[in-house]
Amino acid sequence: MPPLPARRRVAVVGTGAIVSGSHLPALRAHADRVELVAAVDVDQDRLDQFRALAGGEVAGHTSMDAMLDAVRPDLVLIGTPPSLHREQTVAALKAGAWVLCEKPLTLSLAEYDEIAAAEEASGAYASVVFQHRYGSGAVHARELIASGELGAPRVAHCQTTWHRDAAYYAVPWRGKWATEGGGPTMGHGIHQYDLLLHLLGPWTEIRAMAARLVHDTESEDVSTALVRFENGALATVVNSVLSPDEVSRIRIDCADATVELTHLYGHRNDDWTYTPAPHVAAERAEAWRTPASDVPSSHTAQLGALLDAYDNGVRPPNSGTEARATLEFAAALYKAAFTGDPVHAGEIAPGDPFYPAMHGDHPHWAPKERA
Repeated sequence: MPPLPARRRVAVVGTGAIVSGSHLPALRAHADRVELVAAVDVDQDRLDQFRALAGGEVAGHTSMDAMLDAVRPDLVLIGTPPSLHREQTVAALKAGAWVLCEKPLTLSLAEYDEIAAAEEASGAYASVVFQHRYGSGAVHARELIASGELGAPRVAHCQTTWHRDAAYYAVPWRGKWATEGGGPTMGHGIHQYDLLLHLLGPWTEIRAMAARLVHDTESEDVSTALVRFENGALATVVNSVLSPDEVSRIRIDCADATVELTHLYGHRNDDWTYTPAPHVAAERAEAWRTPASDVPSSHTAQLGALLDAYDNGVRPPNSGTEARATLEFAAALYKAAFTGDPVHAGEIAPGDPFYPAMHGDHPHWAPKERA
């Protein structure tokens, strides 16, 4: 048998809740494949608390550049505020490390293309965390839809209706274009419509609306969209932080069945349902039931897929053109909402105001200079 790959040396950048609560358990679940060797945080107290939580010999640094020089990790996990993602990802790539970064990977398509250039120059890869693609229920649904087993997709609904109060937006970097990149379209609903794109494939046209109905933010607190897919399906997408009854939901009506996922922040097999059309035989529908293996959507599942790619020397999922497509969808939704015009896939390119910034420098939405 061939020898097992060496354990990958991993560093985390940012030691807040998402890294402590999601990335650290994922690293522990893959302890046979990875070794956490370093952590970076500008807050020394938070860094010390994380190192105590992580245990072992985890080097602490308050500078990412100093960590990269001293440690030379194989993989860097980034869980900092969004405005830091591009700079930190590019730095890690230049040091030869692969990257797994929290969403959004960048705040614009222009920034994303800087990362693509850094990948090309370094030979390393940057992947964005979209963990909902990796649960066994999502894998199964995609296989059924892609194979045509459920019939042609026709109508879909994608719903992220959550609730965030004023205290949530009191955090200085939230609700601002320069530091968060947008409102629930970028920071909340992106997980759900990424999964929708994963299930249905490329989109061709989007029409949208957005509003600030409650929160005093630069960006929106609700957006809605109508989407036409390359396969002919039509979909609605809703992203809200104004909804007391919180739910995350995807429903796809195909010619032979409706597949529906209902959850909040993560799903298991039981969160997926299949409803056959009246003409479908019972024995055929029975074969659609979710697989016996029940893998929850999680950072653990996505990290495993990334490590598989690393071991095989191939581009990891949720990177490259695949990850860019989700960011392009966000940019197109904003452009359609702010201009009132339909937007077609591929039209946002250098020279388009929505290429360097999600607000597109629109007079009603661009950041206002403060005295």
